[in-house]
Amino acid sequence: MGRKLVVGNWKMNLLQKEAKELSCAIVDLIGKNYDNCEVVLVPPYTALREVGNCISGSNIDLGAQNVFGKSRGAYTGEISAPMLVDAGCKWVIIGHSERRHLLGETDEQIRKKISLSISYGLKVILCVGETETQREEAVSGSKDISTKKRDIFSPIKTQIENALGAFDEQGLLDIVIAYEPVWAIGTGKNATSLEIAEIHQCIRELLVEMFPDSGNNVRILYGGSVKTGNISDIMSVDEVDGVLVGGASLSVDSFFKIVKLIGS
Repeated sequence: MGRKLVVGNWKMNLLQKEAKELSCAIVDLIGKNYDNCEVVLVPPYTALREVGNCISGSNIDLGAQNVFGKSRGAYTGEISAPMLVDAGCKWVIIGHSERRHLLGETDEQIRKKISLSISYGLKVILCVGETETQREEAVSGSKDISTKKRDIFSPIKTQIENALGAFDEQGLLDIVIAYEPVWAIGTGKNATSLEIAEIHQCIRELLVEMFPDSGNNVRILYGGSVKTGNISDIMSVDEVDGVLVGGASLSVDSFFKIVKLIGS
């Protein structure tokens, strides 16, 4: 298993000047040679160059929030994997819940994006998770605990199988899974340590079933209203190998605290 991983996803926030100030402040606080955990900053496309310049020479990597499933062509408004590499990106987030549920991205589109990204040398953060409706339906009725657990995990299992089913063991080396309970993203709701543990354990078991040789080596992140107040509880859970941070990554103080705690 690799080092713990902290990913700051800035989403559709920050203009170039703001992104430059934040990323440079993060480098100043963390230090250029910090390697207690792996850190990735994921700004909007328009700020990739500014952030890339700020983190140049440090151990912090640059990532992108999305990618298209073709390398070039007449696809107005899209960004390709080679373009991201050319911009200095080493990572890309694929399948984020906001893209799945707000923009209708399908498992097939996500699989193509992963395959193309890996072929160009990008490391992939594959996001998976259940909606509040899916969770409520799974826990309703007179079901035993094992059945409820299976039903809660069912949509996540489908997402992983559809995204990774065509890959071999070697292809898995450049993939990280990020579990995002959709109902806990930006809502202020928090998954309990037990809820996180159950899903992460299910993900691990599925990965080992699909990839017997390398399934145990895939890092599994948690993402869902991660902040300084709950990071200790999250990281105390087995099979949590880091976090995907949203709003808290827009504050240098909160992001720094999360990084330092995970790297301690």
